[in-house]
Amino acid sequence: MENILVIGGTGNIGFPLIKYLNQQPNVQIIAGTHNVEKAKVKFQDFTKVKICHFDFLDSTTFEASFKNISKVFFVRPPQLANPKEDMLPFLKFAKQQMIQQVVFISLMGVDKNPMTPHHKIEQMIQELDLPYTFIRPSFFMQNLTTTHLEDIKNNHDLFIPAGNSRTSFIDTRDIGEIAGIALLDSHYIGQKLNITGPAALSYNEIAQIMTKILGTTITYSKPSLWKFRKVMLQRGLKKDFVNVMVMLYLITQLGNAKKVTTIASKVLNRPPRTIQNFIQDYQADFK
Repeated sequence: MENILVIGGTGNIGFPLIKYLNQQPNVQIIAGTHNVEKAKVKFQDFTKVKICHFDFLDSTTFEASFKNISKVFFVRPPQLANPKEDMLPFLKFAKQQMIQQVVFISLMGVDKNPMTPHHKIEQMIQELDLPYTFIRPSFFMQNLTTTHLEDIKNNHDLFIPAGNSRTSFIDTRDIGEIAGIALLDSHYIGQKLNITGPAALSYNEIAQIMTKILGTTITYSKPSLWKFRKVMLQRGLKKDFVNVMVMLYLITQLGNAKKVTTIASKVLNRPPRTIQNFIQDYQADFK
């Protein structure tokens, strides 16, 4: 029996991961979550899921969450921007528990960008000599239904500072499934999986695709990095989170997000979802 702790199980990646694991034999899932009541509702129909209160910033929640655990999956909560303070105690605890594998959702191109929190977390995991799998996805398609949804719904606009660059977007449902496959196959221990969707698209192209599928004209206003940062701060987003977004979009403008790999299709044994698949599936969110 594989006992897997999934931290962030109610999120865009964690939920499809748990959905996948719940269908596999000989697996017990512990959903480590900050909001236990929300998780109870989310996982009420999942037979293999136990829910446990977990908080990266509260080490008293670690022991119960790690009880009898063999493997761990986690993403970095966007609001936690200081890995040495926010993540290192958790990783040291995982080391003490002799965890067999840590699967971390990192970021494509992170090896060339030491300023990102993801780079620092990868480095800490390797320095602690934890058995790891780093999943390094390109930008999430689901960014359009979360971070950028307000502008799409209210202004019918992609208010995103990516210039004319291209991005190889990937659906978080595919990322979750890839994480599940990696957790159940020791072949992936020690691997760094750079995963993308099937094509690199500009935001102008995405606006055109959205217009066609949604039946509503969607524009791409192409704001500057400065204007984007100013507006996001005015909306009340935390400064550290906004600064990370600006950094990532600067990297995008430099052309570092356009790479397309075939790794996702090889792991999934099928093609990854297209942006058309995503927009069709999430039409209700945009309207």
